[in-house]
Amino acid sequence: MTNSSTATPAAFPLTIHPHWRAAAEAKGFGILQRVKDRYHLLLSCHTCRRTNASKIFVVMNSQPQCPHCIQDRWQADAEAVGLQWAGRDPQSRHHSFYIANCGHRLRRQFELIKRAAAGICDVRCELCQQQKEQEEAEAQGWELIGTDPDGNQNYRLYRHPECGHEQRVARANMQTGRFGCGLCGEDWPAAPSHLYAMQFKLPNGTCLVKLGFSRNPDSRLRHQLLKHRDLDAKILKTVPMATGQLALQTEKRLHAKLQAGFPDLVAPPDLYAGELRVKSEVYFADAAQVIFAMLDAIEAEEDS
Repeated sequence: MTNSSTATPAAFPLTIHPHWRAAAEAKGFGILQRVKDRYHLLLSCHTCRRTNASKIFVVMNSQPQCPHCIQDRWQADAEAVGLQWAGRDPQSRHHSFYIANCGHRLRRQFELIKRAAAGICDVRCELCQQQKEQEEAEAQGWELIGTDPDGNQNYRLYRHPECGHEQRVARANMQTGRFGCGLCGEDWPAAPSHLYAMQFKLPNGTCLVKLGFSRNPDSRLRHQLLKHRDLDAKILKTVPMATGQLALQTEKRLHAKLQAGFPDLVAPPDLYAGELRVKSEVYFADAAQVIFAMLDAIEAEEDS
């Protein structure tokens, strides 16, 4: 008969050798006991004080890794870029899931999130980005189809609803409206345009005005003329013109009158070189009233 009070022998040795402890301590861990089988140890991480199992071979021959500390780093990297860590991807050891501020679920590589946390790159939600790009296209009267068929990341494929034409367009051009439809669009000489007067206030307090023409004066101001978006600048007056060619001819005639009749009002390019992307046809503020009078006269001619 078996004595029930006799202890059942352990399924594996329980001895923890001193050189194991020394190796574990040198690598940031304490050994609590042997677990699972004769090959595993239960370690206590000196950093987070949580436990994890590791093979004796790993403790002795390489650097054990605390899974809890690793997960803490994943969570910290996610929070640094405004994301919430939502668990590892069971299909890939290089990927994890994250919840963006918009509520959408993202799948990203750990390394990408780490780089983003270091400020090397950005993380964006594809769904929100696609919606943003669709709104940009709609603002210009176009529809976003998708990515560039030629693989250029700066381009997208769009459709022009008015004629059904599909066209590759640089996203920057779609944002500013500086492009035309390849099927039904008009080149700038034939397309409607505008004369404009703009004002710029330089950081030193000097006010300048510019006379020019553009199919889209606001785009011309915000996306072409200014070197710095925060420069105090505004459109003072615009006059519609039937064609770009007519606008160009009229603008040249007005500049000739200004430079011949008021040469002292022509601003030297060095004055505004650091703020504007043009090198001529800019005047001191006192020229504004003269320019207004010229534009008023042109406007009256166009209305008559």
